[in-house]
Amino acid sequence: MRLVYLSPVSWHSFTQRPHELVRQFHAATQAPVLWVEPYPTRLPVMADLLAQPPQQGPAVELPNWLTLSKALALPIEPLPGSGWVNRLLWQGLKQQIRRFAEEPTLLGIGKPSRLALQLLQEPIFVGSFYDVMDNVPAFYQGWSRHAMRRRQHQTAQAVSTALASCTSLQHYWQQQQVDTRLLHNGCASERMPALPLARPAAPSGRPVFGYIGTLAKWFDWDFVQALALAFPEAQVRLIGPLHGTSPAALAANIQRLPALSHEAALQAMTEFDVGLIPFKRDDITRYVDPIKYYEYRALGLPVVSTAFGEMSNRRGVQGVFLSDSVADIPQVVHQALAFTEPLAETLKFREANSWAKRFEVAHAAFL
Repeated sequence: MRLVYLSPVSWHSFTQRPHELVRQFHAATQAPVLWVEPYPTRLPVMADLLAQPPQQGPAVELPNWLTLSKALALPIEPLPGSGWVNRLLWQGLKQQIRRFAEEPTLLGIGKPSRLALQLLQEPIFVGSFYDVMDNVPAFYQGWSRHAMRRRQHQTAQAVSTALASCTSLQHYWQQQQVDTRLLHNGCASERMPALPLARPAAPSGRPVFGYIGTLAKWFDWDFVQALALAFPEAQVRLIGPLHGTSPAALAANIQRLPALSHEAALQAMTEFDVGLIPFKRDDITRYVDPIKYYEYRALGLPVVSTAFGEMSNRRGVQGVFLSDSVADIPQVVHQALAFTEPLAETLKFREANSWAKRFEVAHAAFL
């Protein structure tokens, strides 16, 4: 069983759920995968001219079972008739997909698009799935948001099954009468730093509170500022790209550090005493299961998080300490700092939440 996968991210971006999905598909089937790079699915805005190019991961050789293809498209997708215009640019890609699918093939969709809807009408696939990772329309504005919401519903209704990354997404799509299976995120257990960790000795009384990830509109700066002020002796390390603006005045013990490769980011986590996930509660984070939760816990770290998305369902789970407001930050953080975990429990977490174990749930959709 082969796979054509329309990805929401570039293969050359840092490893994310789509990369792990196709790796696990190949591991389960030993079949080749045709990965189609994403194209613009919204109208361009002025900020696009000022934005930095997306950060790429380290250059790696393509596995011999993976073919990379690109969908050429004008950035007009939300407009009526855009599918007919871009259809002319997709003829070569469609021919390549038809040749690839001469043997039994699945169609996997990581992000709704006109191209995805057109391919779903092709009688060449034995089945299809939509891997729902986010509330996709919430990342768009205006007409682009309206158009994406419509495309997303058309896609979910047309596929054989949907895979939801968090409980709230599963519930939403089940209410839309879509066959939806829960497939939480996980961690690359085989690529995590070895345990037990050799953490550098921190100065007495100077814990390190760390966050690794994008600093975007969903990042809760008020939470981080309150944390830093409540623990002035601590270091608060924020590692990752800034999308948007940060407060003009940050507490003196907050360090802003640039983005790292995934391997280097995992190594940086080994210097943390507490892993932070400080996200606002909004229409984006309501439908999020953060991968960093699994990475923090797979290193034996306690996690201090705001109560958003899938994290809100982890109240009382070992190693998770949820904050409901800035007022409870001192109590929650002291509980996290007092947390210790036997090595055997951390290893058990790694095994139970590896991508290989996680995608066993999806094998029925694959095979």
